[in-house]
Amino acid sequence: MKITNKDIDYIAHLARLNLSATEQKEMGDNLEKILEYMNKLNEIDTESVEATAHVLSINNILRNDKKQAPSISRDEILNNAPAATLDGFFKVPKIIE
Repeated sequence: MKITNKDIDYIAHLARLNLSATEQKEMGDNLEKILEYMNKLNEIDTESVEATAHVLSINNILRNDKKQAPSISRDEILNNAPAATLDGFFKVPKIIE
């Protein structure tokens, strides 16, 4: 695929680059090489290759859910409130008008 100066200008604009004429030529040559290589990769037969998300087979190791210890009662928790409680909740100062 032939990369045009218009393509280079567009890519440079997207990347917010100010390229000189020499840099544009060099960029064009590099992009053409990359696209040639991608075309070579497209020629490879990958029909029998299984798609992978990761090169290693990684599995999460999860423990069984079980109750570890009895929970603290609501009353015990609310006894630690620095101020009063209201309807079973901590009562805190208003911060939003």
